[in-house]
Amino acid sequence: QVQLVESGGGLVQAGESLRLSCAASGRIFSVNDMGWYRQAPGKQRELVASITSGGGTNYADSVKGRFTISRDNPKNTVYLQMNSLKPGDTAVYYCNAKILTILTTRDYWGQGTQVTVSS
Repeated sequence: QVQLVESGGGLVQAGESLRLSCAASGRIFSVNDMGWYRQAPGKQRELVASITSGGGTNYADSVKGRFTISRDNPKNTVYLQMNSLKPGDTAVYYCNAKILTILTTRDYWGQGTQVTVSS
């Protein structure tokens, strides 16, 4: 009964900031890589940022210097701080985590949260 619950999306104007949160809960042995993906209408889902269990990060070129991914391992939570938001950032954002349970490791996905950036 592992689940990821996202929060923090909303409607903002260009140049403003949002922080997304995603918390994993359930019968978890450990959480490995975590990441944020986004999908805009008419576009493919793309990786925005990822973070390893040790804290190593990776970002899409389009968000480098503006977004920061971080995690709180004791809380099994990943964050995405989004600064200097642009209309092109408008999308549904999904968190993803590779989670080890008693028997297996597999991907879990959050429910998605809408981020809308107006001009």
